[in-house]
Amino acid sequence: MKADLLEKIINKTARIGVIGLGYVGLPLAVEKAKAGYKVTGFDIQDKKVQMVNRGRNYIGDVIDGDLSEVVKSGKLKATSDFAFIKDIDCIAICVPTPLDVIKQPDIGYVKDAALSIAGYLHKDMLVVLESTTYPGTTEELLKPILEKESGLVCEKDFFLAFSPERVDPGNSTFKTKNTPKVVGGIGEDSTELASALYRNVLESGVFEVSCPAVAEMEKLLENIYRNINIALANEMAIICDKMAINVWEVIEAAKTKPYGFHAFYPGPGVGGHCIPLDPFYLTWKAREYDYHTRLIEISGEINQYMPQYVVERAYRILNRFKKPLNGSRIFILGVAYKQDIDDYRESPALKVIENFEKEGAFVQYNDPYISDFRYKGREYKSAKLTKKTLNQSDLAVITAMHGNYNYGFIQKNTAFIFDTKNAMKNVKNRHNIELL
Repeated sequence: MKADLLEKIINKTARIGVIGLGYVGLPLAVEKAKAGYKVTGFDIQDKKVQMVNRGRNYIGDVIDGDLSEVVKSGKLKATSDFAFIKDIDCIAICVPTPLDVIKQPDIGYVKDAALSIAGYLHKDMLVVLESTTYPGTTEELLKPILEKESGLVCEKDFFLAFSPERVDPGNSTFKTKNTPKVVGGIGEDSTELASALYRNVLESGVFEVSCPAVAEMEKLLENIYRNINIALANEMAIICDKMAINVWEVIEAAKTKPYGFHAFYPGPGVGGHCIPLDPFYLTWKAREYDYHTRLIEISGEINQYMPQYVVERAYRILNRFKKPLNGSRIFILGVAYKQDIDDYRESPALKVIENFEKEGAFVQYNDPYISDFRYKGREYKSAKLTKKTLNQSDLAVITAMHGNYNYGFIQKNTAFIFDTKNAMKNVKNRHNIELL
């Protein structure tokens, strides 16, 4: 009964599960354990399971001491044995939702998680999907799988809701604990139970919506809003370059308006799990209703063009020095998709490197947070940032604005720098710096 599960949630005797111990799942599992619940994390990667059970952290937004403490106290454990789901009262699905090769939603991980749960689903159990997806996933995909495979009825025997993750890796202000939650359940009981759980864990508020589709759509709106505005900033950068206008100064001037303007900045493209991918979830779903999301698709085209635009600008810079791009030595500074993190998922820097190499350039990179990475079958290792490596480069391209770079040292020892992030804004000697 709902009342029994609600009582367990409120008095923190409910047994909690989290499927997927990545950038979303592990911080959520730790916060639930810190709140006093006994939490079991499920993951198919044995390495992650072993690291969690040893109290060893691998996610930047999780405090090492917090993970170690909840593991030692017995509040958090990890396993790859999904049979333990039978002991769980409330479980969150935090698995990847990538795109396939033709930019269509790949919800295979969500399906697999649903099937794993369905085999052990029991009465008075709450299931919450947190993975970003298209509107209708919870009701049209998850609910039928759970009901068919278990023989139980949603909102009668078990409860189901969608509550989108809001994770911003590297954000020093807003973490899982203090970011407001949106919850949309299949029915009133599902919404009430999911909301009660999050209110018992998080410091921030919970905003309830009428159904999962609203919650699924609002998550897409959040990231599409950012995608479109970044595309606008990128297009402004292209136009300003043609007009010999500093776009960064333009944006700083526009920021002085106290209303009606929020600053977004240009760059080599967009990265991370959400912004480059989420718009495609909505454009794909919209076609079911004979509608083409023109503004969203155009913004995606602009942002996807930026890595190529970076190479085109680099070609023009080298041309001024009578150097061909083919054979030139390019030093990429920063492959993370944003500053001061070790996450390079969908990073535009990877495409920048690929495009340079297609043109015959010799490329090396440095990133203080990423010692090596694999991209399209190739292995890359971070080069040391020294006078020698900088002096040997024909052009350095800054693609991530890491705070621990010594930009004065970089400027002094590099022939020329193409700064796509305005990272060197405080460097006074600018004779060898060009901004995006």
